Amino acid sequence: MLLYLIRRVLYALPIALAVSFVCFLLVHIAPGDPISSIVPPDAPPEVVEQVRVEYGLDKPIIVQFGIWLLHILGGDFGKSLMTGRSVAQELSSAVGNTVILGLTAAIPAFTIACVLGALAAWWRDGWIDRIVGSVSIAAVSTPHYWLGIVLVITFSVFMQWLPAMGAPPGAASEWRFEWDHIRFLVLPAITLAIIPIGIVTRSVRGIVGDILNQDFIVTLGAKGLHNRTIVLHVIKNAAPTTLTVLGLQFGHLIGGSIMVETVFAWPGTGFLLNNAIFQRDIPLLQGTVLILSIFFVTLNLAVDLLQTLLDPRIRRHPGQ
Repeated sequence: MLLYLIRRVLYALPIALAVSFVCFLLVHIAPGDPISSIVPPDAPPEVVEQVRVEYGLDKPIIVQFGIWLLHILGGDFGKSLMTGRSVAQELSSAVGNTVILGLTAAIPAFTIACVLGALAAWWRDGWIDRIVGSVSIAAVSTPHYWLGIVLVITFSVFMQWLPAMGAPPGAASEWRFEWDHIRFLVLPAITLAIIPIGIVTRSVRGIVGDILNQDFIVTLGAKGLHNRTIVLHVIKNAAPTTLTVLGLQFGHLIGGSIMVETVFAWPGTGFLLNNAIFQRDIPLLQGTVLILSIFFVTLNLAVDLLQTLLDPRIRRHPGQ
């Protein structure tokens, strides 16, 4: 098990490095000059060049990447071109807000999706299956930004029940599970949860349906075992594959929340990343993408380990 963990970590490190380098390269070859966001348009060329040298943007791209990587290994993510604050400070509160939003959306979404998918598989080809299938297709087909705007118009503008955007005061330093804080989460969490509900529902329906068609389940039913016992066997066999789907979807919730956070002005990594892209804030953009990629790789690693604990047969090399 230890060797399996070490090998998976060694596989993950090059992936995170490659993602960060690709992002670094794409940002630099994009049109526009990042210096224009921090110096006035009428600044003398000498000042522009001085700022360029100060931020290391006068060096070749591969040299800039090497210097940045060395600083990252030393815990220095650089300074934001927009605010002048360290990238680590900008990310500290944004990452926490994104995780809070992601968990708030994921826990009910995954619970609802697993229940609906299992029910559709148990009564497959019946009216429950058809209704669940229609709901899941509608959920997958609903654009995040459109649903967010509709929810804001309905519950914030017309009914005035919930805030349209933003986060509660003090959310950057301390979150409280009180209505004054939770109400800011309701609309973005619902918006973020819709697509995963559809995807996970269809996936669980297929996974559970395949297990129900296997010979050992048919044998258990033929022996007259109670449905509760059969359900426990189905859950045990469906858990590893379902866990993979849930892990990937949670990673997409965290890494793909940029549209939802932008619509609701939620101060998370997606909102931060959107601002960094439009402002050409290279240090902030690089740091945000690196953190998100490391999170996604770490999440996949955790899912692999949990799968191995649930079902040792999936280990790549026997005897570990």
